[in-house]
Amino acid sequence: MIITNKQFPNYKKYEIMYEGRPLSMEVGKMAELCNAAVLVKYGETTVLVTCTASARPKDGIDYFPLAVDFNEKLYAVGRIPGSFMRREGKPSLPAVLASRLIDRPMRPLFPSDLRNDVVIACEVLSVDRDCSPEITAMIGASAAVSISDVPFNGPIAGIVLGWDGEKYLFNPTEEERKNNRMITTIAATHKKIVMIESEADQVPDDVMYEGIVQAHEHLQPVLDLIDKMVEEIGKPKFEYEHASFDEELFQTLVANEFEGMEYCMDTDDKNVREARVNEWITKIQEKYEEEHPDLMNYMDEILYKLQKMVVKKWLLAGKRVDGRQMNEIRPLATEVGLIPKVHGSALFTRGQTQVLSIATLATLSESQKLDTIWEEEEKRFMHHYNMPAYSTGEARASRSTGRREYGHGALVEKALEAVIPDVEDFPYAIRVVSEVLSSNGSTSQGSICGTTMALMDAGVPLKAPVAGISCGLIQDGDDFTTFIDIQGVEDFHGEMDFKVAGTKAGITAIQMDLKNDGLKHEIIKEAFAITKEARFQILDAIMLKALPEPRKELAKSAPKMIQIKINPDKIREVIGSGGKVIQKITADTGCKIDINDDGSIFIASTDIDACRAARKTIEDIVFEPEVGALYYGEVKRVISNLGAFVELAPGKDAMCHIKDLEFKRTEKVEDVLNVGDHTWVKFTGVDDRGRWNISRKDALRERGEA
Repeated sequence: MIITNKQFPNYKKYEIMYEGRPLSMEVGKMAELCNAAVLVKYGETTVLVTCTASARPKDGIDYFPLAVDFNEKLYAVGRIPGSFMRREGKPSLPAVLASRLIDRPMRPLFPSDLRNDVVIACEVLSVDRDCSPEITAMIGASAAVSISDVPFNGPIAGIVLGWDGEKYLFNPTEEERKNNRMITTIAATHKKIVMIESEADQVPDDVMYEGIVQAHEHLQPVLDLIDKMVEEIGKPKFEYEHASFDEELFQTLVANEFEGMEYCMDTDDKNVREARVNEWITKIQEKYEEEHPDLMNYMDEILYKLQKMVVKKWLLAGKRVDGRQMNEIRPLATEVGLIPKVHGSALFTRGQTQVLSIATLATLSESQKLDTIWEEEEKRFMHHYNMPAYSTGEARASRSTGRREYGHGALVEKALEAVIPDVEDFPYAIRVVSEVLSSNGSTSQGSICGTTMALMDAGVPLKAPVAGISCGLIQDGDDFTTFIDIQGVEDFHGEMDFKVAGTKAGITAIQMDLKNDGLKHEIIKEAFAITKEARFQILDAIMLKALPEPRKELAKSAPKMIQIKINPDKIREVIGSGGKVIQKITADTGCKIDINDDGSIFIASTDIDACRAARKTIEDIVFEPEVGALYYGEVKRVISNLGAFVELAPGKDAMCHIKDLEFKRTEKVEDVLNVGDHTWVKFTGVDDRGRWNISRKDALRERGEA
């Protein structure tokens, strides 16, 4: 067989150094049937990114059908999947979050009227722990779409911002992450920030802002590299069938029916607004449908554009739909301990948004086991977010958890992770479920507040309480207006949902979603300022008044936990042959007992006395006397001319030789001790045959009884 380089005549490779590690992108060799494919390598992290688009638009939809898939393969980290089938199944939660991380900054940069299916697939082939697979995939996705024939107003690039308390870290290595206080992922174009996602350990707001500004400069070389690729190998963008819309009719409605729509929107009650809009639609049908028989085909888009015009007009004039000031938070209320039997509960209400959060405590063995390409193998703190259809007043059956719910649940986890007590101080697995009962904007931030209160109600000793709030944006050219605590209609028709969670000491989480082409730095700076003031207000005005600090005691229904540490060499004795010993302790006390390889033992029961009994049994099993210590024990056996066996702990006997019973000569043991007697003895050590030696006369001397 003869192989020549003619097989890949279009092969090209582009390379730069990116934060001290090589970044390369190869094209023209793999997946050549796609609209574009890029093999991107950062360090030794390798991701194949493909972009494909359908030739024709999808019928009957009013949205851009973009799909971004981050496909983790466990061979990338040298592992075989742990499932019964031993192959990858549905995406793990981190993989879903990685998909969203790439989708969110790219989606607004596609034409809004594009209806062709576009699929971006990121196949993770290998993982270098020093080089983020998410950032590698994001860069590859941007490059693939940019050089393809798919219309796209990019490119973007991504970077991870860290901070060790003194200096910023850009794309921190595995070693640098050990002392890192935040993981902030930033995506940007040359001039604007398009996405921020952060998990932080109470990082000051000004530190976060300055780091984002610097990170924007650090990712510019990647954007320059993609620009070079587009210049040299980029395909002409294809012409597409623009989504149809009756512009003439729309302008007629703007001229004649705009005031009617303003009336519909002028209320702070979501149900009232929807009722008014329905009446407006009926009126428009009667008035215009004869001349425009396809009116209802465009009604959803007409409503969106018309309502957006109303909201934008009002916000730029300083008026909000519900009459609030730009920096005014909706009415707040919270209540704790309202659900019986559970370990902790809280109801948090902000305007018409309402979240019920319920906390559950369990032993560490119930921590979530993870089977992913990331370093984390177990998760002790879990948060799950549910938003059923009834929360928005919709009559729709419940379905499986969607990517949005996974994303919001993970955001709350990030917001609280920094304040969850260390396992040494609070040896519990913790799960909180936030049930959205009513949704009118900022449900994820309501979940952060509700989760904080539920954990405090459960007696979890949080390092500090966390509050979350969102900031909105409306722009008109270079002029912009920000406003706090956005409700649903402002989120839907605004340009930004900038969510910030934190304590009074600093930020713990950020998630920024945009509907425009990005933010200038001054908008981000203002968003930090107003969200900081708002979260302080929420903490002081409502949360800490309802419950100033975590409860001192756990709920009666919560498991009580005792932690002890034993010599790892003694674990076998505690477990026993075939697990007989530990099973008997569990059966006798009713406790749940977890044993770690390092000798840590966690004993849990709703009955603290049962925990203490189990601890006493285990301590007796692993008992090792201390040389020089005195013990008061029962005589279990006597050998007349040799000595007495004294029980130092249940089942743990040591022999006191006859010469060590008294200071004077002893003819026989029975002259001093008999079976059933109790006496003080001193442990003197272990002989060369492993036997414990004790002395009664040394104990008497030390106690002053000689």
